[in-house]
Amino acid sequence: MFSIIDIETCGGRFEYPKGRIIEISIVQHDGLQVTDKFTTLINPGCYISPIYTRISGITNDMVASAPTFQQVAKTILEMTEGRIFVAHNVGFDYGFVREEFKSLGYKYNREKLCTVRLSRKLIPGKVSYSLGNLCASLNIPIEGRHRAEGDAVATAKLFDLLLQLKTMDPQYKTKGVNEIMGTRIDKIKSYILKKLPEECGVYYFLDKEGKIIYIGKSNNMYQRAQSHFNSKESKSKKMLNDLYDVSYQLTGSELIALLVESEEIKKHHPYYNRARKADSFTHSIDWSKDEKGIINFKITESQESSNPLRSFTSYLSARECLERWLDEYSLCLRYCGLTDDDAVCFNHQIKKCNGICAGEEEVEEYNKRASKILKEFSFGDKDFLIIEEGRHREERSLILIANGHYAGYGYADITGQANSPEELRNSIKRAHSYPDNDDIIRGWLKNHNVKTIILSGISEMIE
Repeated sequence: MFSIIDIETCGGRFEYPKGRIIEISIVQHDGLQVTDKFTTLINPGCYISPIYTRISGITNDMVASAPTFQQVAKTILEMTEGRIFVAHNVGFDYGFVREEFKSLGYKYNREKLCTVRLSRKLIPGKVSYSLGNLCASLNIPIEGRHRAEGDAVATAKLFDLLLQLKTMDPQYKTKGVNEIMGTRIDKIKSYILKKLPEECGVYYFLDKEGKIIYIGKSNNMYQRAQSHFNSKESKSKKMLNDLYDVSYQLTGSELIALLVESEEIKKHHPYYNRARKADSFTHSIDWSKDEKGIINFKITESQESSNPLRSFTSYLSARECLERWLDEYSLCLRYCGLTDDDAVCFNHQIKKCNGICAGEEEVEEYNKRASKILKEFSFGDKDFLIIEEGRHREERSLILIANGHYAGYGYADITGQANSPEELRNSIKRAHSYPDNDDIIRGWLKNHNVKTIILSGISEMIE
């Protein structure tokens, strides 16, 4: 089913002031014949200059009593709903119609077909593919050139001819009409983009069986989805071949989107999210202070970790990190759990340790260097809330840090601290404790100026 459309305007989309539609004609076509038609002048609410009156013959007096676009918008929606938007140079007509709907706060999306492009495929070699010249060369009359109805009816006749040529051309003989208008990817793109809002959140690409194949996040999910379809990467093209549907959740906060994306990838293991699948954190670097007040670091297995500073997917990656700290901060092997508890470490013998293990360095001096690591990889406060934008204007998002770790997120119609423990408990959705969540939040806090509220005793309150 098709809606063949032509419009007349009083200026270009990118002119100042921006042009508006002054006439529209819609010819409905079922693939065999014209089934209905609608034409109307439109009052643009602005002056029509003599330049555009000379082109179309439409004057300011003619549109003075005409309906506004808003008054005919419902009819346009109904006559194009579930149909392919067909026009000669479709980008022009579709762009204006979409802009008019946008000015009303409505996101207008339809599949599109350009009869210029289709004519070039099926009738190659023409000197000009403008509607007037092409129709003249094909003996298609245009009654009322540069008026919406005359051009729309002529485009419908051209469309009939193109459909006939399609059935005769061996290249297209076994293909349906929809296949000429675009590949399955084009159809899926249109379907996916209709569903996704231009808002912050997490989206899920689904295959034919409804299985999640990719999870992504964005401040603008609609635009991010577009980038997938525009990508030249072979991985993206393969993913789009498997793509059949999409679902999403709004988060309001980009930080929550990052955290939800990370957790959901680990939960569902989507095939096309290979870069962030790792969720088996086998080892951690713990930190503590001993009876002398010396800061200690030690590699432990994750299940035995009591105060993790960083977590890793292997012992080797944890060891590599700890050895970097040893070199960068002149740490001691003894107080990093890499030599006997009562030994003078080998690094002191080669002048890489300042001698805390031999009683030659003050605890305060050693801890100054070790504290730099704590500052980089731990939160400044043990219990606090991060306040971010919500999913709508009256809402705020809440990201909870409890006992020094990410505990969950939620939403509330407040801009400050929750009024009671129960209110906070009801607002926060507890999150699975993946170690890299803390890394995500620390990185966010370093690069963004956010509002935080310290909550004393919250660790006990949410147990």
